[in-house]
Amino acid sequence: MTLVTEGPTRTPAVQAPAGDGAERVGAPVEQLVERFERGLDAPICLTWELTYACNLACVHCLSSSGRRDPRELTTGECKALIDQFERMQIFYVNIGGGEPTVRSDFWELVAYTTEHHVGVKFSTNGSRITAAVTARLASSEYVDVQISLDGATAAINDAVRGAGSYDTAVTAMGHLADAGCAGFKLSVVVTRHNVDQLDDFKELADRYGAQLRLTRLRPSGRGADVWDELHPTAVQQRVLYDWLIAHGEQVLTGDSFFHLAGYGQSLPGLNLCGAGRVVCLVDPVGDVYACPFAIHEEFLAGNVRAAGGFTGVWRDSDLFTELRRPQSAGACGSCGQYDACRGGCMAAKFFTGLPLDGPDPECVLGHGEDSLADPGRSGPPKASLDHSVRPRRRPGGPDGGGRHVAVDLLPRRPDRSCDEDPLASFDPGHRPR
Repeated sequence: MTLVTEGPTRTPAVQAPAGDGAERVGAPVEQLVERFERGLDAPICLTWELTYACNLACVHCLSSSGRRDPRELTTGECKALIDQFERMQIFYVNIGGGEPTVRSDFWELVAYTTEHHVGVKFSTNGSRITAAVTARLASSEYVDVQISLDGATAAINDAVRGAGSYDTAVTAMGHLADAGCAGFKLSVVVTRHNVDQLDDFKELADRYGAQLRLTRLRPSGRGADVWDELHPTAVQQRVLYDWLIAHGEQVLTGDSFFHLAGYGQSLPGLNLCGAGRVVCLVDPVGDVYACPFAIHEEFLAGNVRAAGGFTGVWRDSDLFTELRRPQSAGACGSCGQYDACRGGCMAAKFFTGLPLDGPDPECVLGHGEDSLADPGRSGPPKASLDHSVRPRRRPGGPDGGGRHVAVDLLPRRPDRSCDEDPLASFDPGHRPR
C-alpha cells in the first residue's frame, strides 16, 4: 500500500466528541484532533476479533467469518495480550468475531480483562445471551453488550443475517432488559433496505432500554459482494445525515459517517479516520490491522506473537508510523468540504479500488461516483482472507441471504481439522433456537 505523505495538509473542523470513547480524554476537541493525527502511545479503543467461527453467515460480514482458524490465540496468549493492554492503559476493547461467545473461554477472558482494568464491549448476534448470562452481565459495570440487528423487522433483517436471526436478537434484548442491563447497545449496519427504519430502530432500542448504535456498511469481506446492492443511495445518504443531525446526541456512530460532513455540518464525534492513530484491530491469530474495517494484507502492521508483542506493533510498526505522518489531501485538496469530511473512509476507498488520497466512494458531492466510473480505474482488490462456510449469496437469493449454522461451543483449541468448521456437526434437521 502506498500512502501519500507529501503536499498540503489541513486540520479538520470538528465538534465535541460524542461517540465511543474519545470523549473520555478530556481535552479541547481541536487539540485532540491534532494529537490524534500524530498517533497515541496506546489506542483509545481496540477491536479484538476473538474467533472467525460464527453460527450465522451474514451476507455483508466484513471479516468473511464462518470457520474457526486453527491458529487462534490460546487462552494463555489472550491473557498475556490483555496484560499488555493493561500496561498500556487502553480504555476498553471491542470484542467481536465471528461470534465471540462460541469460544469456550469467552467469559473467562471477559472476566480477566475487566479484572485487569480494561473495559469490555462485545458484539454478539444474541444466540447465547440467555437469562442466566444476562444475570451475570447485570452484576458488572465494566462489560457492555452490543446486539447486532440489521432490520427493524424480521423480513429486512433476516434477508441479510439469516432466517430466525431477528427473533434471536430480540429475545436476547428481552433477557438483557429483564435483567436490568440498562444502556446495552443495539448495533445496526445502515443499508439501502433499512435506512427508512431509523425511527423504528430508535423506538426498538428505547423499548428495551438500549442505546442505538449505527455503523456504516463497508465493502470489505463478504460486504464487497453486496455493496453495490446494499449501500445507501445518494438520496438515502442525505436522509441519514439529516436524521443523525437531529438525533446524533442520543445515537452512537463510532465516527462511521464523517464522510457525510461534506453536506456542511459536522456530525457529533471526531470526524477523523483514526486508523493506526487511535484505533486498530487484532484478529484471532494475533495479526494487527490498522483499521477494523480493513482486514487485508495491505493494512497488516504485524503480529502480537512477534518480539515486542502488541506494544511493539502499535508503537514501532512501519505502517503505523507512515499513517501518523501528515497526509496529503490529494485529489480532494481543492474541494471546499475537505476540512469537514477529510476525504472519507480509507477502507471504503481501498475496497472499491479508489486511491487512498482520493474521494470517498460515497462522497456527498458525487466525486466518488465520478471516480468509480473512471474506465482507467483498477478493480477492487481481492480479499486476503475468507472464512466463509459456504458459497457467498446475495440478498434476495434463493435462501434469502444469510442463514443460521449450528455451532457447538468451540474447544479452546481445535484438536482436529474438522473442529475448524462449524458445519462439521451440522444436523440439517436441527432448528436453530
